[in-house]
Amino acid sequence: MCHYALTYRHDKWDNGHVARVIDSDQHLYESRSMWADYIDPAARHDALSLVDDELGYTWLSWRGTHLALADVHLPGDTASCGEHRKRQRAGQPSSYRYDDALPEPYWLPASRVQWLDDAGLDEAVVFPNYGLLWERRLSSSLPAVTANMRAWNRWCAVVAGEGRGRLHPVAHLTLRDPDWLEAELETLARGGVRLAMIGAGPVDDRPLSHPDHDRIWSAFVDHAITPVFHVADQVRVFDDCWYPDDPEDLVPATEAVFLWVPPALALTDLILHGVFDRHPGLRFGVVELSSAWVPQFLLMLDGASDFTTRLNGKPVAKLSRRPSEYFLDHVRVSSFSYEDPKRLTEATGDVFMFCSDYPHSEGTLTPLDDYQRMGCQEPQMPGLFHTNVDALLHH
Repeated sequence: MCHYALTYRHDKWDNGHVARVIDSDQHLYESRSMWADYIDPAARHDALSLVDDELGYTWLSWRGTHLALADVHLPGDTASCGEHRKRQRAGQPSSYRYDDALPEPYWLPASRVQWLDDAGLDEAVVFPNYGLLWERRLSSSLPAVTANMRAWNRWCAVVAGEGRGRLHPVAHLTLRDPDWLEAELETLARGGVRLAMIGAGPVDDRPLSHPDHDRIWSAFVDHAITPVFHVADQVRVFDDCWYPDDPEDLVPATEAVFLWVPPALALTDLILHGVFDRHPGLRFGVVELSSAWVPQFLLMLDGASDFTTRLNGKPVAKLSRRPSEYFLDHVRVSSFSYEDPKRLTEATGDVFMFCSDYPHSEGTLTPLDDYQRMGCQEPQMPGLFHTNVDALLHH
């Protein structure tokens, strides 16, 4: 695999095309001291941390409260995470010491670059790991939210530098404080960061299309940074009564079934209320929120818009194009190999992106093989393998 992959990366096809593969969804574990090291000194009391309990389990913690169990994922082995949690709930000692079990490619940028070579990948988009677990839980303290986001964002600039153009770190932003957001976008742009994870839900009870947010979308465009929706512990679009699962669960089952709904709802709001007409340079990424929903969503988006316009005697907003055209032009969606992105592309259009979710347990160590088994080849599908990610990165 490795020899073939390294050859593949640098091969030139007969038509002069250079094979290139960008992974749109990987994760970089935060170190134990990352938040304390990079947070503003005045906010150090609010820094997240990784702490061990008396049984040897490591926890993501804030102000002395355990927020989530920190486990070391094994790609392709989700059950190992469940076994780790069962042991903890049973009061048994941890079966491993966190620091000993965490491989260097999980958290060190230079080691991740080496892993890309071994996997036959040219570049990778890297999201936070524990950053997916705390935003909603800290939402009662906006200063704590922004301080810990800024700590990760500062680390992103380091990752971008150590990644030597091959790692594209994703910043973590909230839309709740526009002044803070605009300052953060300016800093991120100077540091070469081109992607930022935001929540797909309402912002303090306002939809994303609210006129107050136009300054935010203008700032994203002006700084050439693409907002990205990703599965995370963010504001929910359903009432909390629909999540009766054990609060200790890493992912509520109901949330997993409907994980595509928040981005679909957010994009519907943005499209139908004319945000892309007002901000034609705005782009969005949708990552690790599945892709099989896209064909039916676009059918319903156009159909419902046509129906309600006739029924109500007016559109939600006067648009210059069909609703689905905005999605096809402005949105790119990560598609796991098992979702059959070749079939989805034929049904919908060229909007899908290659992803491995490495090193998460639901991810894979062999992404190239996985896509090739589904009939996806880079020369025939450059959008899937790199050009759609390039669009989000403003390359």
